[in-house]
Amino acid sequence: MTYVESPHVKNRCNKIYYLISLPFQYFYLLSDKFISFLTVSSTFIAINAALLAYFSFLLYDVKVNLNLLIASFLLTFAVYNLNKLTDIKEDSVNVPERAGFIEKNKNCIIFAVAASYVAAFTLSFLQNPLAIFIILFPFCIGIVYSIKISNFRLKDITGIKNFIIALSWAVIGTFLPLTIPFRNFILIPVIFYFFFIKVFSGSIIFDVRDIEGDKISGVRTIPVVFGMQNTKNLLLILNSTLIPWLTISYLSGFFHQYLPVLIFSIAYGYWHIIHFCKEGLKIGKSLDLLVDGEWIPVAILCIVIQFVLSSR
Repeated sequence: MTYVESPHVKNRCNKIYYLISLPFQYFYLLSDKFISFLTVSSTFIAINAALLAYFSFLLYDVKVNLNLLIASFLLTFAVYNLNKLTDIKEDSVNVPERAGFIEKNKNCIIFAVAASYVAAFTLSFLQNPLAIFIILFPFCIGIVYSIKISNFRLKDITGIKNFIIALSWAVIGTFLPLTIPFRNFILIPVIFYFFFIKVFSGSIIFDVRDIEGDKISGVRTIPVVFGMQNTKNLLLILNSTLIPWLTISYLSGFFHQYLPVLIFSIAYGYWHIIHFCKEGLKIGKSLDLLVDGEWIPVAILCIVIQFVLSSR
């Protein structure tokens, strides 16, 4: 004998399922909107810039300074929003959600950019007058990079955009901790190279996502000029240079405490290069979360290591 479920019972089960799943659907939508706001407003990447600076303090083995971490956050927030204000045309194709947010809140964003710059300069100057010169570097280069003069922007040269982004992050990450008393200056080029390669590679992966919009806008990025496969090979080579870098650093007695974190970062680099450089891959918010957000698991691993070592 075959059991046939009555329509009444079926409808009742559907209602129960709907009522149970409703809070989860609401939480998902709320979380999605919150994450979207963090990414389109440059808040998320600014948080990760502060975490990169935090990791740099640890690599130098100097006391973490909260004022300088906040300055890193504010500076990155300002620079990236300034760039988004000048990139609305490209973003309308590549990331329409972001372009719409910038267009809708243009006046508020301009005010936030100016306020963030002033606050970053003030915090840096109060900590150490020399820090303001480090803060000024990405500020000045961000203006040169974003502003169009006589139909020309520095970012229109292939690869220059990626170089400038990596240079700005590497300068902040490498030199800002040096405003705290420090002696082992041989670490400066070592740490600078690590941050430069990581950020340079990450910025090229974002160009992979934006390839269609950049083609339409006539922006000659590395993926547009060299194609997806050659870009992927270039990124894999760059990330692979961090293996001998780590070997030499370890043998020189550097970063022993954070060796697991550095191994994770290099392995993570291989993963997101292979994943996001697939032909035909539809890339959404995951790129911002997983590439820009790399410094979140890095910071968490560092905190775990510090906790384990302090509890011994």
